[in-house]
Amino acid sequence: MMTTLRRTKSRRQKYKILSTLAANCVLCLACLSIAIEPAKAQHEGHEPSGSIGWVPRELLERPVPLRQGIGKLHQAVTTKSANAQAFFDQGLVYIHSFVWIEAARSFHQAVRLDPSMAMAYVGLSDAYIGLNDVAAAQEAFGKAQSLAGNASKEEQAKLTIRARQIEYLQNSGNLQLYFAYRQAVTDALAASPNDPWLWILRGFAEEGTPLAHGQGGTVDTIAFYQTALVFSPENFAAHHYLAHTFENHGPAEKALEQSEEYVRLAPAIPHAHHMHGHNLRRLGRTEEAIREFLKAEELENAYYRAENIPPQYDWHHAQNLQLLGMSYQALGQMKAAEAAFHEAFSLPAHVDFEEFNRRAWPEFLLERGRPQEALAASQELVKCRWAMGRFAGHSLAGRALLALDRIEDARSELALAEQEMEHLPAQVIKSLQDTVMLRAEIMLREKNWDKGNVLMQQVEEQVVAVPGPDAWSGALLQLDSIARIARDIGDWDLAEYTAQKMIRHDPSYAGGHFARALVAEHRGDALIAQKEFTMGEKLWSKADPDLQRPHVQQQ
Repeated sequence: MMTTLRRTKSRRQKYKILSTLAANCVLCLACLSIAIEPAKAQHEGHEPSGSIGWVPRELLERPVPLRQGIGKLHQAVTTKSANAQAFFDQGLVYIHSFVWIEAARSFHQAVRLDPSMAMAYVGLSDAYIGLNDVAAAQEAFGKAQSLAGNASKEEQAKLTIRARQIEYLQNSGNLQLYFAYRQAVTDALAASPNDPWLWILRGFAEEGTPLAHGQGGTVDTIAFYQTALVFSPENFAAHHYLAHTFENHGPAEKALEQSEEYVRLAPAIPHAHHMHGHNLRRLGRTEEAIREFLKAEELENAYYRAENIPPQYDWHHAQNLQLLGMSYQALGQMKAAEAAFHEAFSLPAHVDFEEFNRRAWPEFLLERGRPQEALAASQELVKCRWAMGRFAGHSLAGRALLALDRIEDARSELALAEQEMEHLPAQVIKSLQDTVMLRAEIMLREKNWDKGNVLMQQVEEQVVAVPGPDAWSGALLQLDSIARIARDIGDWDLAEYTAQKMIRHDPSYAGGHFARALVAEHRGDALIAQKEFTMGEKLWSKADPDLQRPHVQQQ
Protein backbone atom coordinates (compact mmCIF):
# COMPACT_ATOMS: atom_id res chain seq x y z
CA MET A 1 0.00 0.00 0.00
CA MET A 2 2.89 2.36 0.67
CA THR A 3 3.90 2.42 -3.01
CA THR A 4 0.40 3.37 -4.08
CA LEU A 5 0.23 6.10 -1.48
CA ARG A 6 3.50 7.60 -2.63
CA ARG A 7 2.12 7.90 -6.12
CA THR A 8 -1.05 9.65 -5.01
CA LYS A 9 -1.27 13.10 -6.54
CA SER A 10 -2.97 14.68 -3.54
CA ARG A 11 -0.55 14.83 -0.64
CA ARG A 12 -3.36 15.87 1.67
CA GLN A 13 -5.42 12.79 0.82
CA LYS A 14 -2.37 10.58 1.13
CA TYR A 15 -1.49 11.93 4.56
CA LYS A 16 -5.04 11.65 5.83
CA ILE A 17 -5.51 8.03 4.80
CA LEU A 18 -2.05 6.98 5.94
CA SER A 19 -2.52 8.65 9.31
CA THR A 20 -5.91 7.02 9.74
CA LEU A 21 -4.54 3.58 8.92
CA ALA A 22 -1.69 4.11 11.37
CA ALA A 23 -4.17 5.15 14.04
CA ASN A 24 -6.21 2.04 13.31
CA CYS A 25 -3.15 -0.11 13.86
CA VAL A 26 -2.64 1.46 17.26
CA LEU A 27 -6.31 1.10 18.05
CA CYS A 28 -6.10 -2.60 17.38
CA LEU A 29 -4.06 -2.81 20.54
CA ALA A 30 -7.10 -1.33 22.21
CA CYS A 31 -10.01 -3.29 20.94
CA LEU A 32 -10.51 -4.94 17.57
CA SER A 33 -8.29 -7.49 15.89
CA ILE A 34 -7.56 -5.71 12.62
CA ALA A 35 -4.87 -7.56 10.70
CA ILE A 36 -2.08 -5.74 8.89
CA GLU A 37 -2.88 -7.75 5.77
CA PRO A 38 -6.69 -7.53 5.76
CA ALA A 39 -7.17 -9.04 2.32
CA LYS A 40 -5.44 -12.24 3.36
CA ALA A 41 -7.92 -15.00 4.15
CA GLN A 42 -7.52 -17.10 7.26
CA HIS A 43 -7.56 -20.47 5.46
CA GLU A 44 -3.83 -21.20 5.59
CA GLY A 45 -3.77 -24.48 7.47
CA HIS A 46 -3.45 -22.71 10.82
CA GLU A 47 -7.13 -22.78 11.76
CA PRO A 48 -9.46 -25.73 12.37
CA SER A 49 -10.87 -27.47 9.31
CA GLY A 50 -14.25 -26.13 8.34
CA SER A 51 -13.71 -22.79 10.01
CA ILE A 52 -14.42 -19.20 9.05
CA GLY A 53 -11.69 -17.00 10.37
CA TRP A 54 -10.80 -18.74 13.63
CA VAL A 55 -14.32 -20.00 14.46
CA PRO A 56 -15.69 -23.43 13.43
CA ARG A 57 -18.38 -23.07 10.78
CA GLU A 58 -20.65 -25.37 12.79
CA LEU A 59 -20.66 -22.90 15.66
CA LEU A 60 -21.46 -19.95 13.39
CA GLU A 61 -24.44 -21.81 11.90
CA ARG A 62 -26.04 -23.01 15.14
CA PRO A 63 -29.68 -21.97 15.67
CA VAL A 64 -30.08 -19.00 17.98
CA PRO A 65 -33.05 -17.48 19.87
CA LEU A 66 -34.13 -13.86 19.90
CA ARG A 67 -32.58 -12.11 22.88
CA GLN A 68 -33.33 -9.13 25.10
CA GLY A 69 -31.03 -6.48 26.54
CA ILE A 70 -28.58 -6.47 23.64
CA GLY A 71 -29.86 -3.22 22.12
CA LYS A 72 -32.50 -2.53 19.51
CA LEU A 73 -31.80 -1.70 15.89
CA HIS A 74 -33.99 -1.96 12.82
CA GLN A 75 -33.30 -1.84 9.13
CA ALA A 76 -36.25 -2.75 6.93
CA VAL A 77 -35.33 -5.45 4.41
CA THR A 78 -37.23 -7.29 1.71
CA THR A 79 -38.87 -10.33 3.30
CA LYS A 80 -42.35 -11.70 3.92
CA SER A 81 -41.29 -13.25 7.22
CA ALA A 82 -41.56 -11.09 10.32
CA ASN A 83 -39.34 -13.57 12.17
CA ALA A 84 -36.69 -13.39 9.47
CA GLN A 85 -36.74 -9.60 9.79
CA ALA A 86 -36.37 -9.92 13.58
CA PHE A 87 -33.35 -12.19 13.27
CA PHE A 88 -31.82 -9.92 10.66
CA ASP A 89 -32.20 -7.00 13.07
CA GLN A 90 -30.62 -9.09 15.82
CA GLY A 91 -27.68 -9.85 13.54
CA LEU A 92 -27.36 -6.13 12.94
CA VAL A 93 -27.33 -5.53 16.70
CA TYR A 94 -24.51 -7.99 17.21
CA ILE A 95 -22.51 -6.66 14.25
CA HIS A 96 -22.47 -3.20 15.80
CA SER A 97 -21.19 -4.59 19.10
CA PHE A 98 -18.48 -6.69 17.40
CA VAL A 99 -20.09 -9.97 18.52
CA TRP A 100 -19.24 -11.75 15.30
CA ILE A 101 -20.32 -15.26 16.33
CA GLU A 102 -23.83 -14.29 17.41
CA ALA A 103 -24.18 -12.00 14.42
CA ALA A 104 -23.44 -14.89 12.08
CA ARG A 105 -25.83 -17.19 13.94
CA SER A 106 -28.60 -14.60 13.71
CA PHE A 107 -28.12 -14.00 9.99
CA HIS A 108 -28.07 -17.74 9.35
CA GLN A 109 -31.33 -18.01 11.28
CA ALA A 110 -32.82 -15.30 9.07
CA VAL A 111 -31.73 -17.22 5.97
CA ARG A 112 -33.31 -20.41 7.26
CA LEU A 113 -36.61 -18.55 7.63
CA ASP A 114 -36.30 -16.75 4.29
CA PRO A 115 -33.68 -18.17 1.90
CA SER A 116 -34.35 -15.34 -0.55
CA MET A 117 -33.24 -12.56 1.82
CA ALA A 118 -30.26 -10.95 0.10
CA MET A 119 -29.49 -8.64 3.00
CA ALA A 120 -29.01 -11.54 5.41
CA TYR A 121 -26.10 -12.68 3.24
CA VAL A 122 -24.77 -9.12 3.23
CA GLY A 123 -24.91 -9.31 7.04
CA LEU A 124 -23.02 -12.60 6.98
CA SER A 125 -20.33 -11.03 4.83
CA ASP A 126 -19.97 -8.29 7.44
CA ALA A 127 -19.63 -10.84 10.24
CA TYR A 128 -16.97 -12.70 8.27
CA ILE A 129 -15.07 -9.47 7.67
CA GLY A 130 -15.11 -9.05 11.46
CA LEU A 131 -13.56 -12.51 11.67
CA ASN A 132 -10.87 -11.38 9.22
CA ASP A 133 -11.94 -13.89 6.58
CA VAL A 134 -12.35 -11.93 3.37
CA ALA A 135 -12.66 -15.09 1.27
CA ALA A 136 -15.68 -16.24 3.29
CA ALA A 137 -17.11 -12.72 3.14
CA GLN A 138 -16.80 -12.76 -0.65
CA GLU A 139 -18.56 -16.13 -0.80
CA ALA A 140 -21.46 -14.90 1.33
CA PHE A 141 -21.70 -11.72 -0.69
CA GLY A 142 -21.80 -13.75 -3.89
CA LYS A 143 -24.98 -15.37 -2.58
CA ALA A 144 -26.40 -11.93 -1.81
CA GLN A 145 -25.68 -10.83 -5.37
CA SER A 146 -27.43 -13.91 -6.76
CA LEU A 147 -30.56 -12.76 -4.90
CA ALA A 148 -30.27 -9.11 -5.89
CA GLY A 149 -33.38 -9.34 -8.04
CA ASN A 150 -35.43 -9.56 -4.85
CA ALA A 151 -33.85 -6.46 -3.30
CA SER A 152 -35.29 -2.95 -3.10
CA LYS A 153 -33.60 0.10 -4.55
CA GLU A 154 -32.18 1.01 -1.13
CA GLU A 155 -30.90 -2.52 -0.68
CA GLN A 156 -29.32 -2.42 -4.12
CA ALA A 157 -27.34 0.62 -2.98
CA LYS A 158 -26.09 -1.28 0.07
CA LEU A 159 -25.13 -4.20 -2.16
CA THR A 160 -23.06 -1.81 -4.24
CA ILE A 161 -21.36 -0.48 -1.12
CA ARG A 162 -20.47 -3.98 0.03
CA ALA A 163 -19.17 -4.86 -3.44
CA ARG A 164 -16.85 -1.84 -3.43
CA GLN A 165 -15.77 -2.61 0.14
CA ILE A 166 -14.79 -6.19 -0.64
CA GLU A 167 -13.00 -5.11 -3.81
CA TYR A 168 -10.90 -2.76 -1.71
CA LEU A 169 -10.23 -5.42 0.93
CA GLN A 170 -9.02 -7.82 -1.74
CA ASN A 171 -6.58 -5.24 -3.11
CA SER A 172 -5.91 -2.75 -0.34
CA GLY A 173 -2.86 -1.43 -2.18
CA ASN A 174 -5.14 0.19 -4.74
CA LEU A 175 -6.15 3.57 -3.37
CA GLN A 176 -8.65 4.12 -6.17
CA LEU A 177 -10.66 1.18 -4.88
CA TYR A 178 -10.84 2.88 -1.50
CA PHE A 179 -12.20 6.04 -3.08
CA ALA A 180 -14.71 3.97 -5.08
CA TYR A 181 -15.91 2.38 -1.83
CA ARG A 182 -16.33 5.75 -0.16
CA GLN A 183 -18.07 7.20 -3.21
CA ALA A 184 -20.59 4.35 -3.19
CA VAL A 185 -21.62 5.35 0.34
CA THR A 186 -21.85 9.01 -0.66
CA ASP A 187 -24.02 8.16 -3.69
CA ALA A 188 -26.37 6.09 -1.54
CA LEU A 189 -26.67 8.97 0.95
CA ALA A 190 -27.56 11.38 -1.82
CA ALA A 191 -30.51 9.12 -2.69
CA SER A 192 -31.51 8.34 0.95
CA PRO A 193 -30.24 11.18 3.17
CA ASN A 194 -32.45 10.16 6.12
CA ASP A 195 -31.03 6.65 6.44
CA PRO A 196 -29.04 6.45 9.73
CA TRP A 197 -27.19 3.33 8.59
CA LEU A 198 -25.78 5.13 5.61
CA TRP A 199 -24.50 7.90 7.86
CA ILE A 200 -22.79 5.27 10.02
CA LEU A 201 -21.31 3.64 6.93
CA ARG A 202 -20.13 7.06 5.78
CA GLY A 203 -18.32 7.41 9.08
CA PHE A 204 -16.71 4.02 8.52
CA ALA A 205 -15.64 5.01 5.03
CA GLU A 206 -13.97 8.17 6.33
CA GLU A 207 -11.67 6.09 8.53
CA GLY A 208 -9.55 4.94 5.60
CA THR A 209 -10.12 1.22 6.09
CA PRO A 210 -13.36 -0.78 6.05
CA LEU A 211 -12.02 -3.03 8.81
CA ALA A 212 -12.04 -0.57 11.71
CA HIS A 213 -15.82 -0.65 12.31
CA GLY A 214 -15.79 2.77 13.92
CA GLN A 215 -12.57 2.43 15.87
CA GLY A 216 -10.51 4.54 13.49
CA GLY A 217 -12.71 7.59 13.90
CA THR A 218 -11.28 11.09 13.72
CA VAL A 219 -12.76 14.53 14.24
CA ASP A 220 -14.01 14.18 10.68
CA THR A 221 -16.22 11.19 11.55
CA ILE A 222 -17.98 12.70 14.58
CA ALA A 223 -20.54 14.57 12.46
CA PHE A 224 -21.49 11.40 10.58
CA TYR A 225 -22.31 9.46 13.75
CA GLN A 226 -24.06 12.45 15.30
CA THR A 227 -26.20 12.78 12.17
CA ALA A 228 -27.18 9.12 12.50
CA LEU A 229 -28.47 9.97 15.99
CA VAL A 230 -30.59 12.78 14.58
CA PHE A 231 -32.50 10.24 12.50
CA SER A 232 -32.31 7.45 15.11
CA PRO A 233 -31.88 8.92 18.64
CA GLU A 234 -31.80 5.55 20.43
CA ASN A 235 -29.29 4.08 18.01
CA PHE A 236 -26.73 2.47 20.32
CA ALA A 237 -24.39 1.82 17.39
CA ALA A 238 -23.91 5.54 16.82
CA HIS A 239 -23.24 6.04 20.54
CA HIS A 240 -20.78 3.14 20.41
CA TYR A 241 -18.81 4.66 17.55
CA LEU A 242 -18.91 8.15 19.03
CA ALA A 243 -17.46 6.71 22.23
CA HIS A 244 -14.57 5.21 20.27
CA THR A 245 -14.02 8.46 18.42
CA PHE A 246 -13.97 10.59 21.56
CA GLU A 247 -11.62 8.08 23.19
CA ASN A 248 -9.11 8.86 20.49
CA HIS A 249 -9.78 12.56 20.05
CA GLY A 250 -11.19 13.65 23.42
CA PRO A 251 -12.35 14.97 25.63
CA ALA A 252 -12.51 11.87 27.82
CA GLU A 253 -15.71 13.10 29.47
CA LYS A 254 -17.53 12.95 26.13
CA ALA A 255 -16.34 9.39 25.57
CA LEU A 256 -17.72 8.50 29.00
CA GLU A 257 -21.09 10.07 28.19
CA GLN A 258 -21.34 8.02 25.00
CA SER A 259 -20.33 4.77 26.71
CA GLU A 260 -22.96 5.43 29.40
CA GLU A 261 -25.55 5.59 26.65
CA TYR A 262 -24.19 2.42 25.12
CA VAL A 263 -24.55 0.54 28.42
CA ARG A 264 -28.03 1.96 28.98
CA LEU A 265 -29.22 0.82 25.58
CA ALA A 266 -27.38 -2.53 25.47
CA PRO A 267 -26.90 -3.71 29.08
CA ALA A 268 -26.45 -7.39 28.16
CA ILE A 269 -23.53 -6.71 25.80
CA PRO A 270 -20.10 -7.33 27.42
CA HIS A 271 -18.36 -4.88 25.09
CA ALA A 272 -20.63 -2.06 26.27
CA HIS A 273 -19.52 -2.58 29.87
CA HIS A 274 -15.92 -3.03 28.76
CA MET A 275 -15.96 0.30 26.94
CA HIS A 276 -17.58 2.05 29.87
CA GLY A 277 -14.94 0.52 32.11
CA HIS A 278 -11.96 1.81 30.19
CA ASN A 279 -13.49 5.27 29.98
CA LEU A 280 -13.98 5.27 33.76
CA ARG A 281 -10.38 4.14 34.20
CA ARG A 282 -9.20 6.96 31.94
CA LEU A 283 -10.84 9.46 34.32
CA GLY A 284 -9.28 7.91 37.41
CA ARG A 285 -12.44 6.12 38.55
CA THR A 286 -10.62 2.81 38.72
CA GLU A 287 -12.82 0.91 41.18
CA GLU A 288 -15.88 1.69 39.08
CA ALA A 289 -13.96 0.59 36.00
CA ILE A 290 -13.16 -2.76 37.60
CA ARG A 291 -16.84 -3.31 38.33
CA GLU A 292 -17.62 -2.77 34.65
CA PHE A 293 -14.87 -5.13 33.50
CA LEU A 294 -16.10 -7.73 35.97
CA LYS A 295 -19.64 -7.28 34.67
CA ALA A 296 -18.38 -7.86 31.14
CA GLU A 297 -16.57 -11.01 32.31
CA GLU A 298 -19.68 -12.23 34.12
CA LEU A 299 -21.80 -11.79 31.00
CA GLU A 300 -19.19 -13.52 28.87
CA ASN A 301 -18.84 -16.52 31.16
CA ALA A 302 -22.61 -16.93 31.43
CA TYR A 303 -22.82 -16.85 27.63
CA TYR A 304 -20.06 -19.46 27.21
CA ARG A 305 -21.83 -21.79 29.64
CA ALA A 306 -25.30 -21.30 28.20
CA GLU A 307 -24.24 -21.68 24.57
CA ASN A 308 -21.43 -24.22 25.09
CA ILE A 309 -18.96 -21.94 23.32
CA PRO A 310 -15.27 -22.11 24.33
CA PRO A 311 -13.90 -18.68 25.39
CA GLN A 312 -11.01 -19.13 22.96
CA TYR A 313 -13.30 -18.22 20.05
CA ASP A 314 -14.30 -14.86 21.54
CA TRP A 315 -11.71 -12.21 20.70
CA HIS A 316 -13.17 -9.91 23.34
CA HIS A 317 -12.47 -12.14 26.34
CA ALA A 318 -8.69 -11.70 26.43
CA GLN A 319 -9.00 -7.99 25.77
CA ASN A 320 -11.33 -7.51 28.73
CA LEU A 321 -9.05 -9.53 31.00
CA GLN A 322 -6.04 -7.43 30.02
CA LEU A 323 -7.79 -4.17 30.88
CA LEU A 324 -9.06 -5.71 34.10
CA GLY A 325 -5.50 -6.69 34.97
CA MET A 326 -4.20 -3.20 34.27
CA SER A 327 -6.89 -1.71 36.51
CA TYR A 328 -6.10 -4.08 39.38
CA GLN A 329 -2.43 -3.26 38.93
CA ALA A 330 -3.20 0.46 39.15
CA LEU A 331 -4.80 -0.12 42.57
CA GLY A 332 -1.93 -2.24 43.82
CA GLN A 333 -4.06 -5.39 43.77
CA MET A 334 -1.32 -7.48 42.21
CA LYS A 335 -2.71 -10.93 43.00
CA ALA A 336 -5.92 -10.22 41.12
CA ALA A 337 -3.94 -8.54 38.34
CA GLU A 338 -1.71 -11.59 37.99
CA ALA A 339 -4.70 -13.92 37.64
CA ALA A 340 -6.27 -11.75 34.93
CA PHE A 341 -3.05 -11.32 32.93
CA HIS A 342 -2.17 -14.99 33.13
CA GLU A 343 -5.61 -16.11 31.97
CA ALA A 344 -5.48 -13.68 29.04
CA PHE A 345 -2.03 -14.97 28.08
CA SER A 346 -3.31 -18.56 28.12
CA LEU A 347 -5.89 -17.79 25.42
CA PRO A 348 -4.89 -18.21 21.77
CA ALA A 349 -4.43 -15.20 19.50
CA HIS A 350 -6.19 -15.21 16.15
CA VAL A 351 -4.58 -12.19 14.46
CA ASP A 352 -1.33 -10.29 14.77
CA PHE A 353 -2.39 -7.57 17.16
CA GLU A 354 -3.97 -10.05 19.54
CA GLU A 355 -0.62 -11.80 19.67
CA PHE A 356 1.13 -8.49 20.30
CA ASN A 357 -1.27 -7.76 23.17
CA ARG A 358 -0.18 -10.94 24.93
CA ARG A 359 2.96 -9.08 25.94
CA ALA A 360 1.00 -7.76 28.93
CA TRP A 361 1.84 -10.94 30.90
CA PRO A 362 5.66 -10.89 30.54
CA GLU A 363 5.59 -7.12 31.15
CA PHE A 364 3.75 -7.71 34.40
CA LEU A 365 6.25 -10.37 35.44
CA LEU A 366 9.11 -7.96 34.76
CA GLU A 367 7.49 -5.30 36.90
CA ARG A 368 7.03 -7.78 39.71
CA GLY A 369 10.74 -8.59 39.70
CA ARG A 370 10.38 -12.03 38.13
CA PRO A 371 12.69 -11.79 35.10
CA GLN A 372 13.23 -15.54 34.65
CA GLU A 373 9.47 -16.11 34.32
CA ALA A 374 9.21 -13.06 32.07
CA LEU A 375 11.92 -14.51 29.84
CA ALA A 376 10.06 -17.82 29.54
CA ALA A 377 6.80 -16.05 28.64
CA SER A 378 8.60 -13.84 26.11
CA GLN A 379 10.10 -16.90 24.46
CA GLU A 380 6.57 -18.20 23.92
CA LEU A 381 5.81 -15.03 21.98
CA VAL A 382 8.97 -15.48 19.93
CA LYS A 383 7.54 -18.76 18.61
CA CYS A 384 4.27 -17.22 17.45
CA ARG A 385 2.91 -16.95 13.92
CA TRP A 386 3.05 -13.20 13.34
CA ALA A 387 5.90 -10.71 13.16
CA MET A 388 4.07 -8.45 15.63
CA GLY A 389 4.14 -11.09 18.33
CA ARG A 390 7.72 -12.13 17.62
CA PHE A 391 8.76 -8.47 17.70
CA ALA A 392 7.20 -8.08 21.16
CA GLY A 393 8.68 -11.36 22.33
CA HIS A 394 12.27 -10.52 21.36
CA SER A 395 11.96 -7.00 22.82
CA LEU A 396 10.68 -8.28 26.16
CA ALA A 397 13.17 -11.15 26.22
CA GLY A 398 15.89 -8.53 25.88
CA ARG A 399 14.57 -6.59 28.85
CA ALA A 400 14.29 -9.76 30.93
CA LEU A 401 17.89 -10.65 30.05
CA LEU A 402 19.05 -7.19 31.14
CA ALA A 403 17.35 -7.77 34.48
CA LEU A 404 19.34 -11.01 34.69
CA ASP A 405 22.60 -9.11 33.88
CA ARG A 406 22.98 -10.87 30.53
CA ILE A 407 23.66 -7.79 28.46
CA GLU A 408 25.19 -9.49 25.40
CA ASP A 409 22.21 -11.84 25.14
CA ALA A 410 19.97 -8.79 25.38
CA ARG A 411 21.83 -7.25 22.42
CA SER A 412 21.10 -10.39 20.42
CA GLU A 413 17.40 -10.14 21.22
CA LEU A 414 17.44 -6.48 20.17
CA ALA A 415 18.90 -7.46 16.80
CA LEU A 416 16.24 -10.14 16.35
CA ALA A 417 13.46 -7.70 17.28
CA GLU A 418 14.77 -5.21 14.73
CA GLN A 419 14.75 -7.95 12.10
CA GLU A 420 11.07 -8.57 12.81
CA MET A 421 10.41 -4.85 12.38
CA GLU A 422 11.36 -5.22 8.72
CA HIS A 423 8.11 -7.14 8.22
CA LEU A 424 5.94 -4.34 9.66
CA PRO A 425 4.57 -1.26 7.86
CA ALA A 426 6.49 1.92 8.57
CA GLN A 427 3.50 3.70 10.08
CA VAL A 428 2.95 0.84 12.51
CA ILE A 429 6.59 0.91 13.57
CA LYS A 430 6.25 4.56 14.60
CA SER A 431 3.70 3.58 17.24
CA LEU A 432 5.87 0.80 18.68
CA GLN A 433 8.67 1.85 20.99
CA ASP A 434 9.71 -1.58 22.28
CA THR A 435 13.08 -1.78 20.55
CA VAL A 436 13.88 1.87 21.25
CA MET A 437 13.19 1.24 24.94
CA LEU A 438 15.39 -1.87 24.94
CA ARG A 439 18.23 -0.04 23.19
CA ALA A 440 17.90 2.86 25.64
CA GLU A 441 17.98 0.51 28.64
CA ILE A 442 21.14 -1.14 27.32
CA MET A 443 22.75 2.30 27.08
CA LEU A 444 21.62 3.24 30.57
CA ARG A 445 22.94 0.04 32.12
CA GLU A 446 26.28 0.81 30.45
CA LYS A 447 26.14 4.26 32.10
CA ASN A 448 25.80 5.98 28.73
CA TRP A 449 23.20 8.20 30.32
CA ASP A 450 23.27 11.12 27.89
CA LYS A 451 22.24 9.06 24.86
CA GLY A 452 20.12 6.68 26.92
CA ASN A 453 18.15 9.50 28.51
CA VAL A 454 17.44 11.10 25.15
CA LEU A 455 16.11 7.80 23.82
CA MET A 456 14.04 7.09 26.93
CA GLN A 457 12.50 10.53 26.82
CA GLN A 458 11.67 9.89 23.17
CA VAL A 459 9.96 6.66 24.20
CA GLU A 460 7.97 8.49 26.86
CA GLU A 461 6.79 11.16 24.44
CA GLN A 462 5.73 8.56 21.90
CA VAL A 463 3.87 6.21 24.23
CA VAL A 464 1.77 8.92 25.87
CA ALA A 465 0.86 10.32 22.45
CA VAL A 466 -0.80 7.10 21.25
CA PRO A 467 -4.59 7.56 21.25
CA GLY A 468 -7.08 5.23 22.87
CA PRO A 469 -7.84 4.14 26.45
CA ASP A 470 -5.95 0.87 26.27
CA ALA A 471 -2.85 2.61 24.97
CA TRP A 472 -3.30 5.19 27.74
CA SER A 473 -3.25 2.49 30.42
CA GLY A 474 -0.33 0.74 28.77
CA ALA A 475 1.64 3.99 28.57
CA LEU A 476 1.26 4.52 32.30
CA LEU A 477 2.76 1.13 33.07
CA GLN A 478 5.60 1.72 30.60
CA LEU A 479 6.40 5.00 32.34
CA ASP A 480 6.41 3.19 35.67
CA SER A 481 8.83 0.64 34.23
CA ILE A 482 11.18 3.38 32.97
CA ALA A 483 11.10 5.10 36.36
CA ARG A 484 12.05 1.82 38.07
CA ILE A 485 14.90 1.21 35.61
CA ALA A 486 16.20 4.74 36.18
CA ARG A 487 16.20 4.25 39.97
CA ASP A 488 17.82 0.83 39.69
CA ILE A 489 20.81 2.23 37.83
CA GLY A 490 20.99 5.51 39.77
CA ASP A 491 19.92 7.83 36.95
CA TRP A 492 17.96 10.18 39.18
CA ASP A 493 17.48 12.88 36.55
CA LEU A 494 15.59 10.44 34.36
CA ALA A 495 13.77 9.09 37.40
CA GLU A 496 12.54 12.58 38.29
CA TYR A 497 11.56 13.44 34.72
CA THR A 498 9.60 10.20 34.40
CA ALA A 499 7.89 10.52 37.79
CA GLN A 500 6.57 13.94 36.87
CA LYS A 501 5.35 12.64 33.53
CA MET A 502 3.53 9.78 35.26
CA ILE A 503 1.69 12.16 37.56
CA ARG A 504 0.67 14.37 34.65
CA HIS A 505 -0.49 11.30 32.74
CA ASP A 506 -2.59 9.94 35.62
CA PRO A 507 -2.72 11.83 38.93
CA SER A 508 -4.82 9.00 40.42
CA TYR A 509 -2.05 6.39 40.05
CA ALA A 510 -0.15 5.72 43.25
CA GLY A 511 2.92 4.58 41.34
CA GLY A 512 3.59 8.06 40.03
CA HIS A 513 3.48 9.58 43.51
CA PHE A 514 5.71 6.85 44.95
CA ALA A 515 8.17 7.44 42.11
CA ARG A 516 8.33 11.15 42.85
CA ALA A 517 8.64 10.46 46.59
CA LEU A 518 11.63 8.21 46.02
CA VAL A 519 13.35 10.87 43.94
CA ALA A 520 12.66 13.53 46.56
CA GLU A 521 13.92 11.23 49.32
CA HIS A 522 17.11 10.56 47.39
CA ARG A 523 17.67 14.30 46.91
CA GLY A 524 17.03 15.04 50.59
CA ASP A 525 13.71 16.86 50.11
CA ALA A 526 11.86 15.37 53.07
CA LEU A 527 8.79 17.60 52.71
CA ILE A 528 7.98 16.54 49.15
CA ALA A 529 8.91 12.95 49.89
CA GLN A 530 6.51 12.78 52.83
CA LYS A 531 3.73 14.45 50.84
CA GLU A 532 4.08 12.07 47.90
CA PHE A 533 4.48 8.95 50.06
CA THR A 534 1.28 9.93 51.87
CA MET A 535 -0.57 10.43 48.58
CA GLY A 536 0.70 7.10 47.27
CA GLU A 537 -0.45 5.26 50.41
CA LYS A 538 -3.86 6.92 50.18
CA LEU A 539 -4.30 5.88 46.54
CA TRP A 540 -3.19 2.34 47.40
CA SER A 541 -5.43 2.11 50.46
CA LYS A 542 -7.07 -0.98 48.95
CA ALA A 543 -3.88 -2.58 47.69
CA ASP A 544 -2.91 -6.11 48.67
CA PRO A 545 -2.12 -6.05 52.42
CA ASP A 546 1.24 -7.73 51.87
CA LEU A 547 2.23 -5.59 48.87
CA GLN A 548 5.69 -4.14 49.26
CA ARG A 549 5.80 -0.43 48.51
CA PRO A 550 8.60 1.00 46.34
CA HIS A 551 11.80 1.85 48.20
CA VAL A 552 15.09 3.47 47.30
CA GLN A 553 17.62 1.05 45.83
CA GLN A 554 21.03 1.34 47.42
CA GLN A 555 23.67 2.05 44.78
